[in-house]
Amino acid sequence: MKLWGDYALFSRPEFKVERVSYPVITPSAARGALEAVFWKPEIRYRIAKIGVLKPGTQMAVLRNEIGSRQGDRKNKEPYTVEHDRQQRTSLVLKDVAYLIEAEIHLRPHATDPVFKYADQFRRRVERGQYHHTPYLGTREFAAFFAPANGEQPPAFDLDIGTMLFDIAFVEDRKRKELSFKRPGKDQPVYGYAHPIFFQAHVEKGWLTVPAELFRELRRLEGEDV
Repeated sequence: MKLWGDYALFSRPEFKVERVSYPVITPSAARGALEAVFWKPEIRYRIAKIGVLKPGTQMAVLRNEIGSRQGDRKNKEPYTVEHDRQQRTSLVLKDVAYLIEAEIHLRPHATDPVFKYADQFRRRVERGQYHHTPYLGTREFAAFFAPANGEQPPAFDLDIGTMLFDIAFVEDRKRKELSFKRPGKDQPVYGYAHPIFFQAHVEKGWLTVPAELFRELRRLEGEDV
């Protein structure tokens, strides 16, 4: 699938307040774009390669934000944004375009063949259908998508360094930081978020995602590898 947009922000987690974007879309952001187009609880996407059609240019954006999460308030007083407003700078990317090459893998509870889901995904991309608007890193930077149609990225090399691959949900009843219900289960499961990083390199216009990262993600989440 081809994915492009006017602006993008793939936040580096080592920057706490001022957001700074990775120079290239992360595998987790690419996965999120695919899930925005087509998602089912029976499948998960494995990002194999990302082609950088347009790397974009960096630009600084000053935005009004708030200093705390609204859900953290313990009282019932109305929230007044003027009392909590903060100006923060984000280093974003302008005019980006990517090719996303991915595989669809069935989850343990799936009953239909993988070809069914692959065909559904292909049709939705061709028709421009989506569950929610795809975005490039943050929701305010909406993305456009279309079939790849044989495009190839320009040949260039870039050493990105440490990049976020994805965040795994590790089940642990002693740590109830996160909870949700699994398909077919009545009781919720509890656990925590575990980030997975890798050394990223763009070679001849392509960012290749090692397959062992996907296997590590499945192992941490308790699925058969």
